[in-house]
Amino acid sequence: MQLLDGKAVSAHIKEEIKKQVQEHTWAGKRAPHLVAILVGENPASKAYVGSKVKTCAELGFESTLVTYTQDVTEQELLEKIEYFNQNKEVDGILVQLPLPAHISEQKVIDTILPSKDVDGFHPENLGKMMLGQASFVPATPYGIMLMLQHYGISTAGKHCVVIGRSNIVGTPMSLLLSRNTDPGNCTVTICHSKTKDMAAICRQADIIVAAIGKPHFVTADMVKDGAIVIDVGINRIASDATKSGFRLTGDVDFEQVAPKCSYITPVPGGVGLMTICALMKNTLLANTLHTRP
Repeated sequence: MQLLDGKAVSAHIKEEIKKQVQEHTWAGKRAPHLVAILVGENPASKAYVGSKVKTCAELGFESTLVTYTQDVTEQELLEKIEYFNQNKEVDGILVQLPLPAHISEQKVIDTILPSKDVDGFHPENLGKMMLGQASFVPATPYGIMLMLQHYGISTAGKHCVVIGRSNIVGTPMSLLLSRNTDPGNCTVTICHSKTKDMAAICRQADIIVAAIGKPHFVTADMVKDGAIVIDVGINRIASDATKSGFRLTGDVDFEQVAPKCSYITPVPGGVGLMTICALMKNTLLANTLHTRP
């Protein structure tokens, strides 16, 4: 079993991005600028946004963090997004999800300019991705593809089972892995809450991508020997062993599943770090497009 180490891979990719930013600024162009908008006091959301802002500083990006209380109106949030849409010094805009119930997440996503949608959630970017056209790819699937590429993992002809069908991870992941690319060229099955005998389907998989948001959902009896397992889940569960009273765990029962795998991602230290890397690569691309002559 080999660990797919998100910390090591992301460090390598961040060094490459940092060099590109230096070359960009030495040429007299402005640094990439990412705006992050955080609504409410969700501890996980605050941690994710904090990591993104910290990474921007490491790479030489400009970043702006905008915070709102839980009761901010939808209109006020949309007006702020429009302000940054019109700001020519801003390359990327992300609004950390989830949002309070009174705010439409889809309306927020639709309001961000596709050229600044570095999360890759806008319908225009998702549509272009489906057609194989240049677009911003959703950061988590993009990060997984970068990890597979870094380790030189052959995916062509393999059967991949994606557990979860969200527009953020499951569906775009299935499209990317089925493409005539490297990584890619998989035969893909999507499993979800209505799938019958999911365990039997998973046992046929050469690659499993678990993105269902349920801790330890994938158990050892669902995984065949030698499978590659990508754990997208980041779940907070109660723990007496930590000061915070909780610990992070994935959608995969790591201790039981790992011995059966050829490759597996840990949680934490796996896909989450790759997601941030992919977001930074998207922001750098946006900056390159916005600053070209």
